[in-house]
Amino acid sequence: MEENRWRHCNVHMASRQFCEPDAAGHRFLEVVTETLGFSVRAHTRILKVARTIADPEGAESIREHHIAEAVQYRSLDRKQF
Repeated sequence: MEENRWRHCNVHMASRQFCEPDAAGHRFLEVVTETLGFSVRAHTRILKVARTIADPEGAESIREHHIAEAVQYRSLDRKQF
């Protein structure tokens, strides 16, 4: 499955197939999404960025700290505009 992921651009990547967080990451993302009022689109983008962050570590699933870092980048985007 990992080889397949490398054949897709981030924009074409099916988030449910390649961007699945572990249980702790899923709970964290739910809380953050609800607390900060992220849209469904933002939720998906956070997962894709978190997948990109997790890749250099060779992580099979997205963990809580990957999502936390992705949320920080998203929060920076929101402050600039």
